[in-house]
Amino acid sequence: MIKMSTAQPLKKIASCVILDLDGTLLNTDGIVSDVLRVYLGKYGMQWDGREVQKIVGKTPLEAASAVVEAYGLSCTTSELLSEITPMFSNQWCNIKALPGANRLIKHLSGHRVSMAMASNSPRENIETKISFHQGWKESFSVIIGGDEVRLGKPSPEIFLEVAKRLNVDPSSCLVIEDSLPGVTAGKAAGMEVVAVPSIPKQSHLYTSADEVINSLLDLQPEKWGLPPFQDWIKDTLPIEPWHIGGPVIKGFGRGSKILGIPTANLSTEGYGSLLSEHPSGVYFGWAGLSKRGVFKMVMSIGWNPYFNNTEKTIEPWLLHDFDGDFYGEELRLIIVGYIRPEANFSSLQSLIEKIHHDRKVAEEALDLPLFSKYKDDPYIKSST
Repeated sequence: MIKMSTAQPLKKIASCVILDLDGTLLNTDGIVSDVLRVYLGKYGMQWDGREVQKIVGKTPLEAASAVVEAYGLSCTTSELLSEITPMFSNQWCNIKALPGANRLIKHLSGHRVSMAMASNSPRENIETKISFHQGWKESFSVIIGGDEVRLGKPSPEIFLEVAKRLNVDPSSCLVIEDSLPGVTAGKAAGMEVVAVPSIPKQSHLYTSADEVINSLLDLQPEKWGLPPFQDWIKDTLPIEPWHIGGPVIKGFGRGSKILGIPTANLSTEGYGSLLSEHPSGVYFGWAGLSKRGVFKMVMSIGWNPYFNNTEKTIEPWLLHDFDGDFYGEELRLIIVGYIRPEANFSSLQSLIEKIHHDRKVAEEALDLPLFSKYKDDPYIKSST
């Protein structure tokens, strides 16, 4: 059964899609943190990400200037750039595509939707980064780097140049951006803009965007007059399976007590980079408990807006009635599908109702051969 979205198309119909690269299609944040952590370590300083909002979406020169100023470095901006640029170049091959990026590019390309890329990164860096992702370069009719225009984002110049080269009216372009400078630039160019914020818990800042979504998995192209995705099955989206595991720990104490839903919490220690690769939201799959067997599972990843977590957590709910708890037992998960983005709720009751609906969706989906086959995955079976 294919899920067809019931979203109503907006008034403006997009004839082309303009995509940003870093933070929108590629998970560059981890590489940036790794490089700056090493570099600042030489000065006896620690990169804590506090200035990340000042560098996201900026040109390399602006970003370097922000780091020099924020940390009071004795070097100049150009000296910092000359030192870290080779460090970045060595890492380009390791940057992973963000969830939904390959799916979106293949979808639009397959439907012959005109696509362009507009990034504040230098053109040479763009070419290098996308060369590691099969099918990307040839999918874009136009690629423009920040060094090919007089002013980078938040100036609209780069987007207006794209429209000019594509010979389309700016108002018929849909921009997909992760940063505030990018959103500002797109709107100043007279384009429709979908924001996919790359910095957690910052969605409220993107008020000028026409739509704000949690991740590319949540994009509904039909809202913009573009062909809809056809890959949702029974309210779930199949994803590339991934694994996570460890001993069950005591959580926030709210699963059973407040929600009446006993979650088996996993420590996120050592899994920071893995969790950063996956958007917050509700997922499902199979769970293997070392002493009990394999069970259906639905889980949340994120900050749980209702409780306003301060760190990204993973909270699996094993869909089985257990006698007693199992703290300390080895729990291994294989995550095979996506249900919905993380959301806030007006009341505890509405949150509980939604969680039980997620359970129903997950239970039914896991009976489908597409998902049930992963019950025998070696990773979760080895735990038992």
